[in-house]
Amino acid sequence: MTEPPDAVLGGILRLHQPPRGAHRAGTDAVLLARLLVPAAGCRLCDVGAGTGAVGLGCAALAPGLRPTLVERDPGLAETARANAALNGIDADVIEADVLLPAAERRAAGLLPDRFDVVLTNPPFFEAGTHRTSPHPERAAAHTFPAGSLDAWIRACTAILRPGGRLGLIHRADALPTCLDALRGRYGALTIRPVHARAEAPAIRVLIAATKGSRAGLSLLPPLVLHGPDGAFTPEARALHRGAPWPAP
Repeated sequence: MTEPPDAVLGGILRLHQPPRGAHRAGTDAVLLARLLVPAAGCRLCDVGAGTGAVGLGCAALAPGLRPTLVERDPGLAETARANAALNGIDADVIEADVLLPAAERRAAGLLPDRFDVVLTNPPFFEAGTHRTSPHPERAAAHTFPAGSLDAWIRACTAILRPGGRLGLIHRADALPTCLDALRGRYGALTIRPVHARAEAPAIRVLIAATKGSRAGLSLLPPLVLHGPDGAFTPEARALHRGAPWPAP
Protein backbone atom coordinates (compact mmCIF):
# COMPACT_ATOMS: atom_id res chain seq x y z
CA MET A 1 0.00 0.00 0.00
CA THR A 2 2.54 2.53 -1.19
CA GLU A 3 0.03 4.70 -3.04
CA PRO A 4 -2.06 7.23 -1.09
CA PRO A 5 -5.65 6.17 -0.45
CA ASP A 6 -8.37 7.09 -2.91
CA ALA A 7 -11.16 9.43 -1.82
CA VAL A 8 -14.51 7.69 -2.27
CA LEU A 9 -18.07 8.98 -1.80
CA GLY A 10 -16.94 12.59 -1.92
CA GLY A 11 -14.13 11.93 0.56
CA ILE A 12 -16.39 10.39 3.20
CA LEU A 13 -14.37 7.19 2.76
CA ARG A 14 -10.65 6.75 2.10
CA LEU A 15 -9.66 3.52 0.45
CA HIS A 16 -6.34 1.81 -0.15
CA GLN A 17 -6.60 -0.10 -3.42
CA PRO A 18 -4.48 -2.57 -5.40
CA PRO A 19 -2.05 -1.18 -7.99
CA ARG A 20 -3.32 0.08 -11.33
CA GLY A 21 -4.17 -2.83 -13.61
CA ALA A 22 -5.66 -4.92 -10.80
CA HIS A 23 -9.36 -4.86 -9.92
CA ARG A 24 -10.12 -1.55 -8.22
CA ALA A 25 -13.39 -0.35 -6.72
CA GLY A 26 -15.13 2.35 -8.73
CA THR A 27 -18.61 3.27 -9.91
CA ASP A 28 -20.05 -0.23 -9.44
CA ALA A 29 -19.07 -0.17 -5.75
CA VAL A 30 -20.52 3.32 -5.28
CA LEU A 31 -23.86 2.35 -6.83
CA LEU A 32 -24.09 -0.84 -4.76
CA ALA A 33 -23.21 1.01 -1.55
CA ARG A 34 -26.09 3.43 -2.22
CA LEU A 35 -28.59 0.78 -3.37
CA LEU A 36 -30.13 0.17 0.06
CA VAL A 37 -30.21 2.41 3.13
CA PRO A 38 -29.26 0.30 6.15
CA ALA A 39 -29.83 1.71 9.63
CA ALA A 40 -27.01 2.07 12.14
CA GLY A 41 -27.95 -1.11 14.02
CA CYS A 42 -28.42 -3.18 10.88
CA ARG A 43 -26.41 -6.39 10.50
CA LEU A 44 -24.90 -5.90 7.04
CA CYS A 45 -22.66 -8.24 5.08
CA ASP A 46 -20.62 -7.35 1.99
CA VAL A 47 -19.99 -10.62 0.11
CA GLY A 48 -17.00 -10.57 -2.21
CA ALA A 49 -15.86 -7.42 -0.46
CA GLY A 50 -12.45 -6.94 -2.06
CA THR A 51 -10.88 -3.98 -0.27
CA GLY A 52 -14.17 -3.23 1.51
CA ALA A 53 -15.50 -0.37 -0.59
CA VAL A 54 -19.18 -1.34 -0.42
CA GLY A 55 -19.47 -2.39 3.22
CA LEU A 56 -17.21 0.37 4.51
CA GLY A 57 -19.00 2.89 2.29
CA CYS A 58 -22.31 1.95 3.90
CA ALA A 59 -20.76 2.29 7.36
CA ALA A 60 -19.25 5.68 6.51
CA LEU A 61 -22.73 6.88 5.50
CA ALA A 62 -24.44 5.33 8.54
CA PRO A 63 -22.22 5.91 11.59
CA GLY A 64 -22.63 3.10 14.10
CA LEU A 65 -23.09 0.44 11.42
CA ARG A 66 -20.63 -2.44 11.90
CA PRO A 67 -20.34 -4.30 8.59
CA THR A 68 -19.06 -7.79 7.98
CA LEU A 69 -16.77 -8.06 4.95
CA VAL A 70 -16.34 -11.45 3.28
CA GLU A 71 -13.35 -11.88 0.98
CA ARG A 72 -11.58 -15.05 -0.17
CA ASP A 73 -8.26 -13.43 -1.15
CA PRO A 74 -6.01 -13.03 1.93
CA GLY A 75 -4.23 -9.97 0.53
CA LEU A 76 -7.47 -8.15 -0.25
CA ALA A 77 -8.90 -9.15 3.14
CA GLU A 78 -5.87 -7.63 4.85
CA THR A 79 -6.32 -4.44 2.83
CA ALA A 80 -9.98 -4.36 3.88
CA ARG A 81 -8.90 -4.54 7.52
CA ALA A 82 -6.45 -1.71 6.93
CA ASN A 83 -9.15 0.36 5.23
CA ALA A 84 -11.52 -0.18 8.15
CA ALA A 85 -8.84 1.03 10.56
CA LEU A 86 -7.96 3.97 8.31
CA ASN A 87 -11.56 5.17 8.42
CA GLY A 88 -12.17 4.41 12.10
CA ILE A 89 -14.85 1.83 11.26
CA ASP A 90 -15.44 -1.28 13.35
CA ALA A 91 -15.77 -4.11 10.83
CA ASP A 92 -15.51 -7.88 10.92
CA VAL A 93 -13.48 -9.35 8.05
CA ILE A 94 -14.05 -13.02 7.23
CA GLU A 95 -11.66 -14.77 4.88
CA ALA A 96 -13.89 -17.31 3.13
CA ASP A 97 -14.92 -18.49 -0.31
CA VAL A 98 -18.71 -18.36 -0.47
CA LEU A 99 -18.66 -21.15 -3.07
CA LEU A 100 -17.34 -23.63 -0.48
CA PRO A 101 -19.76 -26.26 0.91
CA ALA A 102 -22.17 -24.99 3.56
CA ALA A 103 -20.37 -26.68 6.45
CA GLU A 104 -17.09 -25.00 5.53
CA ARG A 105 -18.79 -21.61 5.18
CA ARG A 106 -20.32 -22.01 8.64
CA ALA A 107 -16.95 -23.01 10.09
CA ALA A 108 -15.50 -19.79 8.67
CA GLY A 109 -18.17 -17.76 10.48
CA LEU A 110 -20.88 -17.39 7.83
CA LEU A 111 -23.80 -18.52 9.98
CA PRO A 112 -27.36 -19.05 8.70
CA ASP A 113 -29.99 -16.30 9.02
CA ARG A 114 -27.45 -13.89 10.53
CA PHE A 115 -27.75 -10.71 8.48
CA ASP A 116 -30.45 -8.13 7.79
CA VAL A 117 -28.83 -6.93 4.56
CA VAL A 118 -26.44 -8.66 2.16
CA LEU A 119 -24.78 -6.65 -0.61
CA THR A 120 -22.78 -8.37 -3.31
CA ASN A 121 -20.94 -7.72 -6.55
CA PRO A 122 -20.40 -11.27 -7.87
CA PRO A 123 -17.76 -12.04 -10.48
CA PHE A 124 -19.24 -10.94 -13.80
CA PHE A 125 -18.06 -13.79 -16.04
CA GLU A 126 -18.01 -17.56 -16.11
CA ALA A 127 -14.78 -19.26 -17.09
CA GLY A 128 -14.41 -19.66 -20.85
CA THR A 129 -16.92 -16.92 -21.75
CA HIS A 130 -14.55 -13.95 -22.01
CA ARG A 131 -10.91 -13.03 -22.39
CA THR A 132 -9.34 -13.43 -18.97
CA SER A 133 -7.21 -10.60 -17.64
CA PRO A 134 -3.47 -11.36 -17.44
CA HIS A 135 -3.48 -9.86 -13.93
CA PRO A 136 -4.26 -12.74 -11.51
CA GLU A 137 -6.18 -10.64 -8.97
CA ARG A 138 -8.27 -8.96 -11.67
CA ALA A 139 -9.00 -12.32 -13.30
CA ALA A 140 -10.06 -13.83 -9.97
CA ALA A 141 -12.35 -10.86 -9.23
CA HIS A 142 -14.08 -11.09 -12.61
CA THR A 143 -14.32 -14.83 -13.27
CA PHE A 144 -15.66 -17.93 -11.55
CA PRO A 145 -16.58 -21.47 -12.65
CA ALA A 146 -19.58 -22.09 -14.92
CA GLY A 147 -22.90 -22.18 -13.09
CA SER A 148 -21.49 -20.45 -10.01
CA LEU A 149 -23.89 -17.48 -9.89
CA ASP A 150 -26.70 -19.68 -8.57
CA ALA A 151 -24.38 -21.10 -5.90
CA TRP A 152 -23.21 -17.58 -5.01
CA ILE A 153 -26.80 -16.35 -4.58
CA ARG A 154 -27.67 -19.48 -2.62
CA ALA A 155 -24.82 -18.77 -0.20
CA CYS A 156 -25.95 -15.15 0.19
CA THR A 157 -29.49 -16.37 0.84
CA ALA A 158 -28.34 -18.79 3.53
CA ILE A 159 -26.78 -16.05 5.68
CA LEU A 160 -29.67 -13.61 5.18
CA ARG A 161 -32.51 -13.70 7.70
CA PRO A 162 -36.10 -14.29 6.49
CA GLY A 163 -37.41 -10.94 5.28
CA GLY A 164 -33.88 -9.62 4.89
CA ARG A 165 -32.80 -7.61 1.87
CA LEU A 166 -30.35 -8.62 -0.85
CA GLY A 167 -28.71 -6.06 -3.12
CA LEU A 168 -26.54 -6.93 -6.10
CA ILE A 169 -25.04 -5.41 -9.21
CA HIS A 170 -24.30 -7.30 -12.42
CA ARG A 171 -23.90 -6.90 -16.17
CA ALA A 172 -27.16 -5.95 -17.86
CA ASP A 173 -27.01 -8.94 -20.20
CA ALA A 174 -26.82 -11.24 -17.15
CA LEU A 175 -30.26 -10.14 -15.94
CA PRO A 176 -32.01 -13.40 -17.01
CA THR A 177 -29.41 -15.47 -15.16
CA CYS A 178 -29.78 -13.28 -12.06
CA LEU A 179 -33.58 -13.64 -12.12
CA ASP A 180 -33.24 -17.41 -12.45
CA ALA A 181 -30.98 -17.49 -9.39
CA LEU A 182 -33.39 -15.33 -7.37
CA ARG A 183 -36.56 -17.19 -8.39
CA GLY A 184 -38.20 -19.09 -5.54
CA ARG A 185 -35.97 -17.42 -2.97
CA TYR A 186 -36.93 -13.75 -3.23
CA GLY A 187 -39.78 -11.41 -4.04
CA ALA A 188 -40.37 -7.65 -4.05
CA LEU A 189 -37.64 -7.29 -6.67
CA THR A 190 -36.69 -3.86 -7.92
CA ILE A 191 -34.48 -3.53 -10.99
CA ARG A 192 -32.70 -0.34 -12.02
CA PRO A 193 -30.87 -0.29 -15.37
CA VAL A 194 -27.62 1.69 -15.56
CA HIS A 195 -26.56 3.24 -18.89
CA ALA A 196 -23.17 4.70 -19.73
CA ARG A 197 -24.99 7.23 -21.97
CA ALA A 198 -28.64 7.93 -22.60
CA GLU A 199 -28.59 6.63 -26.18
CA ALA A 200 -26.65 3.45 -25.34
CA PRO A 201 -27.95 0.10 -24.06
CA ALA A 202 -27.76 -0.57 -20.33
CA ILE A 203 -24.42 -1.87 -19.08
CA ARG A 204 -25.43 -2.78 -15.51
CA VAL A 205 -28.48 -3.72 -13.50
CA LEU A 206 -28.95 -3.04 -9.81
CA ILE A 207 -31.29 -5.52 -8.17
CA ALA A 208 -32.80 -5.38 -4.69
CA ALA A 209 -34.93 -8.23 -3.36
CA THR A 210 -36.53 -9.47 -0.15
CA LYS A 211 -35.92 -13.02 1.06
CA GLY A 212 -39.12 -15.06 1.18
CA SER A 213 -41.38 -12.28 -0.13
CA ARG A 214 -44.18 -13.04 -2.57
CA ALA A 215 -44.48 -9.46 -3.83
CA GLY A 216 -43.97 -8.70 -7.50
CA LEU A 217 -41.27 -7.03 -9.54
CA SER A 218 -40.79 -3.32 -10.23
CA LEU A 219 -38.66 -1.73 -12.94
CA LEU A 220 -37.22 1.58 -11.71
CA PRO A 221 -36.18 4.59 -13.80
CA PRO A 222 -32.73 4.15 -15.34
CA LEU A 223 -29.57 5.85 -14.20
CA VAL A 224 -27.49 7.50 -16.95
CA LEU A 225 -23.86 7.89 -15.91
CA HIS A 226 -22.45 10.28 -18.53
CA GLY A 227 -23.76 13.21 -20.52
CA PRO A 228 -22.83 14.12 -24.12
CA ASP A 229 -19.64 15.80 -22.88
CA GLY A 230 -18.47 12.60 -21.18
CA ALA A 231 -18.79 14.06 -17.67
CA PHE A 232 -20.95 12.50 -14.99
CA THR A 233 -24.61 13.48 -15.10
CA PRO A 234 -25.85 15.41 -12.05
CA GLU A 235 -27.50 12.23 -10.69
CA ALA A 236 -24.34 10.15 -11.08
CA ARG A 237 -22.17 12.90 -9.62
CA ALA A 238 -24.43 13.18 -6.58
CA LEU A 239 -24.31 9.43 -5.96
CA HIS A 240 -20.52 9.47 -6.14
CA ARG A 241 -20.59 12.15 -3.44
CA GLY A 242 -22.72 9.97 -1.17
CA ALA A 243 -26.16 11.42 -1.92
CA PRO A 244 -29.18 9.07 -1.92
CA TRP A 245 -30.89 7.93 -5.09
CA PRO A 246 -33.11 10.60 -6.65
CA ALA A 247 -36.82 10.09 -6.10
CA PRO A 248 -38.59 8.22 -8.96
